[in-house]
Amino acid sequence: MVNEISKMSETDWPEVSRIYQQGIDTGMATLEARCPDFAAWDVAHLKSCRLVARDDERVIGWAALTPVSSRCVYSGVAEVSVYVQTEHQGKGTGKALLAELIRCSEEQGIWTLQSGILQENISSIRLHERCGFRTVGYREMIGRDQAGKWRNTVLMEKRSRGNEAGDVSTGIVT
Repeated sequence: MVNEISKMSETDWPEVSRIYQQGIDTGMATLEARCPDFAAWDVAHLKSCRLVARDDERVIGWAALTPVSSRCVYSGVAEVSVYVQTEHQGKGTGKALLAELIRCSEEQGIWTLQSGILQENISSIRLHERCGFRTVGYREMIGRDQAGKWRNTVLMEKRSRGNEAGDVSTGIVT
């Protein structure tokens, strides 16, 4: 059970990378073949909204955002990553992390969160739905897994509430 969600620090990386590798090894979380080192991961992810869930002092899950583009017009759009240690899945850790990531992202001015979820990862799709994401499409044969098999993803997104451009939660822009 989650006792605390806090900002991720570099000192959390050994536990974070272990959980990330666990997800990679399932073949259901990502098409990545191996966990990067901290320097590579750090460059790829936004500095804000890096979170860890703890059960006492132990990291049991993490969440972070990756920018979808370097173009300034997409500065408020980010890709979601949420990973939970295998033995803590299905116990509310992912939901707690994703809810806090949404709150943090809105605080940082992010207006759209997106997730590309492997089509077979039904539990992650349901988690995102419970947190207000909607399916906006499918990407067929978007990448190959470690065995060389083509995989599909479900593209989901969540629009921030209260954006001055209009009601982005419904897609109606004023």
